[in-house]
Amino acid sequence: MAPVPEEALHGAYRRVLLKLSGEVFGGGKIGLAPEVVRGIAQQIAEAVRAGVQVAVVIGGGNFFRGAELQQQGMDRTRADYMGMLGTVMNCLALQDFLEKEGIDTRVQTAITMGQVAEPYIPRRAIRHLEKGRVVIFGAGAGMPFFSTDTVSAQRALEIKCDAVLMSKNGVDGVYDSDPRTNPGAKKLDKVTYAEALQQGLKVVDAAAFSLCMDNGLDMIVFGMEGPGNITRAVRGERIGTLVTAR
Repeated sequence: MAPVPEEALHGAYRRVLLKLSGEVFGGGKIGLAPEVVRGIAQQIAEAVRAGVQVAVVIGGGNFFRGAELQQQGMDRTRADYMGMLGTVMNCLALQDFLEKEGIDTRVQTAITMGQVAEPYIPRRAIRHLEKGRVVIFGAGAGMPFFSTDTVSAQRALEIKCDAVLMSKNGVDGVYDSDPRTNPGAKKLDKVTYAEALQQGLKVVDAAAFSLCMDNGLDMIVFGMEGPGNITRAVRGERIGTLVTAR
């Protein structure tokens, strides 16, 4: 695919990192819901056709969560590696449906698995994006004890994204308290990283907030639910909560 011309770009962003919830890929169950993945791929494809360069990180919560397996007696390190493998399964599923939409896609993984994906090489990822391909990052950071939220911030910084877009399952932004336990929780349209950390707002991992704050990278926290939400976020439309360094 030829590089996307500058004049074709829309919205506020040229290159974004989109974090997707693995739980959504399962349609609320263990495993994979192909119709859900197909819908997500269609939304990403629409944004790519509009000229936005899109990289993706996917969680693995529809298969394994290291912290939950640890609570059931497993060694945390081994459980986290199982979670990383779960993210790769989600990456391959999204790649399949994106290519069915006619979007060239590459999967890069932090754990080498040459028969199904490229190794994570930042410069190669950037080159793919410049050619109009979607790049999906799998296997987290390749190390235990790192969440996919934190990996999303790190990858976004390394491949020079304009923003990191954190899609969430069951919540449509950042609230001043947990909306699932406090019906009076107020949604914030904008908040700084310092305020989010000081107030202990846990919708995104503190490590991810800190990485973005220290490097001046904007974050959008939004809900995956709702028609076209992913396309809207990727194209830079006003949605969810904007989190900024100042």
